[in-house]
Amino acid sequence: MSKLSDTQALILSAAAQREDRIALPLPESLRGGAAAKVVGAMLAKGFLQEVDADMRKGEPVWRETGDGHGVTLVATDAGLAAIGIEPEDANTAPAGATDAPTEKPAPDTPTGPEATPKARTPREGTKQATLIAMLRAPDGATIEEIMAATGWQSHTVRGAMAGALKKKLGLEVTSEKVEGRGRVYSLPRD
Repeated sequence: MSKLSDTQALILSAAAQREDRIALPLPESLRGGAAAKVVGAMLAKGFLQEVDADMRKGEPVWRETGDGHGVTLVATDAGLAAIGIEPEDANTAPAGATDAPTEKPAPDTPTGPEATPKARTPREGTKQATLIAMLRAPDGATIEEIMAATGWQSHTVRGAMAGALKKKLGLEVTSEKVEGRGRVYSLPRD
């Protein structure tokens, strides 16, 4: 696994929280040459991918390609895996990834009784599995405890809870303030 900088982890965490995985906007503090350097490194490692931006939908543009078109940045499966988020098995091609029109129904269009989301389980031994086990413990876990167990930064822990657990796996993460421990996060136990 490639080591990520805090900025790269922040970009991927933010993209993971968006349904379309678009990595824009970049953090406020990342501009100009620094932004180009960070994004270039992430493109080279395969963590991000340039795809045609659907400007009719108002997708943010990373760079213009001329004649009124542009490309945006999308987190790849490898990028999500780098922050411990298991990529979806289904078609994960972002909107605008191809220029060819598709005849498939929109991804959120129900196609019948099989449209219910599949129950997904994380792979054993991953940081995501560790996170889930800690949150299912009787006493739950604080951000600091999860950081110590996974080696993640606090923003990555929050991103994993919001993106991977809530959005991707449909788990309900709850939190409460506990005297002497601070905010404690937990999942309903099976």
